Amino acid sequence: MVPVRTLDDRAVKLFIALAAFFCVNTVLAEFIGVKIFALEDTLGIAPLQWNLFGQTGSLSFTVGTLLWPFVFILTDTVNEFFGKRGVRYISWIAVALIIYGFVFAFLAIAAAPAGWWVTAAADQGVPDYQAAFAAIFGQGMWSIAGSIIAFLVGQLIDVVVFHRIRAATGERWVWLRATGSTAVSQLVDSFIVIYIAFVLGPQQWPTSLFLAVSSVNYAYKMLAAVAMIPLLYLMRHGIRRYLGEARERQLRAEAAAD
Repeated sequence: MVPVRTLDDRAVKLFIALAAFFCVNTVLAEFIGVKIFALEDTLGIAPLQWNLFGQTGSLSFTVGTLLWPFVFILTDTVNEFFGKRGVRYISWIAVALIIYGFVFAFLAIAAAPAGWWVTAAADQGVPDYQAAFAAIFGQGMWSIAGSIIAFLVGQLIDVVVFHRIRAATGERWVWLRATGSTAVSQLVDSFIVIYIAFVLGPQQWPTSLFLAVSSVNYAYKMLAAVAMIPLLYLMRHGIRRYLGEARERQLRAEAAAD
């Protein structure tokens, strides 16, 4: 019998694909997260004027939050089929890629711009291309540190909670271990990143603002996680068809015993 080459193994291909999409979503969320968007204006509705901890206003989020629900789904899928080691492995790779990306972003900012390039977009309302480039890609170190620490802590908590729920419920209730692990991990993530970036950081946010913004962001993430449950089941069904039922059961058994 001719042995199957490593890259012909469908499980290996699946892990590579999941890891690639996980990492690109994570890194992209960090870089586009510098933009803040107004939810009500985007949806074309009147401002909701939320009132939490004495803070009022419209709902504003970083654009990066649009990608985090996909990160949750990918985390849960890797958890389901490749276990704790799989999630930890891709999480460390993602952190390394985020740091790598920001290092080169700062090097790109430091590189002397060509004189003609600085004013190349003046007719588009950008009089100084270099300043705009630096403002977009030169995120503050407090924000970078906060997001990296929060992401890594959240991922490590997610994998532990996911497998504890799995150990208690067996292979039933996929939605419970997925949303349960997200609920706990993102509670920590949402508060850590804002605390480091905006309370410990130079802006020195008051406690009321920190609690209000963190709570709104956490609520959004949980609503998105619940809304994505059908996609979780769809991905599981697709993976079963791709791997075959026997291979799929083998991977899940290995992941549960990890």
